Amino acid sequence: MVFRGCRGGFGEKVFFWGLVMAGFMIAGRMYGLGEKTLVLGAGTGWNSVEKRIRVAEVPLIRPNPVLALTPGRLRNEGGSEAAASPDMIISFDEGGPERFADRTGNYRVSAAPSLRAADRRWAKEGTGAVHFSGEGEPGLLIFPQKPEALLAPGRPVKDFSIEFWLYPFNADHGEQILSWTAVRQTLSGASVYQRIEGMFIKNRLHWTFTDFFSNPGDTQHRTLSLSSIAPLIPQTWSHHLIRFDSDTGIVEYLVNGKPEGTGYATATGREGGEVYLPIMGREGQLVLGGHYTGIMDEFRTYSRYIETPSLARYPREGGRVETRPLDLGERNADILKVEALGGRFSAAGASGSGGRIYHEQTGTGNFLFSDSSALQLFIRAGNNPYRWTNDESEWLPITPKGELPESLRGRFVQLAAVFYPSGDGETTPYLDEIRVVYKPNEPPLPPTLVSAIARDGAVDLSWRANPDPDIGGYLIYYGSASGEYFGDAAILGPSPINVGKRTTIRLDGLRNGSLYFFSVAAYNRSDDALPGPCSREVSARPLRMME
Repeated sequence: MVFRGCRGGFGEKVFFWGLVMAGFMIAGRMYGLGEKTLVLGAGTGWNSVEKRIRVAEVPLIRPNPVLALTPGRLRNEGGSEAAASPDMIISFDEGGPERFADRTGNYRVSAAPSLRAADRRWAKEGTGAVHFSGEGEPGLLIFPQKPEALLAPGRPVKDFSIEFWLYPFNADHGEQILSWTAVRQTLSGASVYQRIEGMFIKNRLHWTFTDFFSNPGDTQHRTLSLSSIAPLIPQTWSHHLIRFDSDTGIVEYLVNGKPEGTGYATATGREGGEVYLPIMGREGQLVLGGHYTGIMDEFRTYSRYIETPSLARYPREGGRVETRPLDLGERNADILKVEALGGRFSAAGASGSGGRIYHEQTGTGNFLFSDSSALQLFIRAGNNPYRWTNDESEWLPITPKGELPESLRGRFVQLAAVFYPSGDGETTPYLDEIRVVYKPNEPPLPPTLVSAIARDGAVDLSWRANPDPDIGGYLIYYGSASGEYFGDAAILGPSPINVGKRTTIRLDGLRNGSLYFFSVAAYNRSDDALPGPCSREVSARPLRMME
């Protein structure tokens, strides 16, 4: 352990910078300037957050972007989307109809001039949706452009699913939501006109599959009709799923995850008959919203049977962020408190509130909300960013008021936050700002009332103990010239001498008749034992005493 302090030490001339800084440190203590604050978020941004799981930056909630759960299936980790392998994803998040696209690349998308993009206030998932005017134009035209696409001509299909979110303004009789048409030539050479159509009939969404399913010999074709049981409520979001299971031939229509209509593509039209399968015709064209007034969001198709649709706006498993190790500048800084600002919000899609965003802000403190949404902060600290003071697998939770569960010290601090959505998955907590309040590991103040008494070949030194509980011990600097502490004659060793927490000591081995100069410094209790500034200088001349 090498100590540095007053000028001199172990025979090397080391200029003690503490003499220059002592005045500033003392003033800081006198005026309460010892604490510092590290700010994340707010105007400083979130660049220090390097790990984000189902969490993203969201604008427009506060003056600066906040951290919140990623809505819908924009999240990129696990979940049903990864397992289902979407055949088509049209999220309508691109900001304009001319930029609407299938994210899988399997289809080409063309928008009618009357289409409009709806912003995040109207979107059910993500950052946008599509607004259909109901003017009778083709709406959104979709064409397969890869042979592996579900709707590619000539492709035999087993299981499939179609899902989307719908926000009808009126749900008027005859409004058409979806239409797919194609022509197919059977094995015998006959032409079959195929059609899938979804339209409102008496406020219920009715589905028709015309000559879409064929028996194995391609000699017979099946037409199916399905309809929702309950009428759809205008100006309210609802989720719609059509799915087909090739093992049983069942075709199901689900609204908000509940079965509404069921049919069988079998020879008997019932369970247990020979299953008819789809074969896609040529010149196929999928039209969305050709005669529909309202909003649609997150249109998707799958080459699989979707067991359980994801209906919650925000991931029910929540999300997590972690910062990189944040450098506080000095070893063993004392972390005093972690304060956070944030709240919760839900966009209009959750409640159909006409484009308004529900928003509740909370100050530092409680992040447990009445709808069960919550946010929990965690912390760990240490002098080595690869080896934390507390066990690496055990992050310490931070209480709602920001107090720490135990004393934390270190040059580096790392923060984590876990976001939990509301019970219905429609509300997310958000994080606006985090403030880490800490006290740098300042060198201790020097001892006072230092005195030196000459003895025969020795000097007795004493001083008043420093009341700081963090004191690790004291260093004695000595030398033969004022301010030049390069002495090496003492039996205890060269300057400086570490005497631990003793406040009196005799330095033997000094030369009688020589004048020696002394100063004492305290050092803190830490791995690197940082010394503080030196005390006032005292002097004494050892002499042989008369008996």
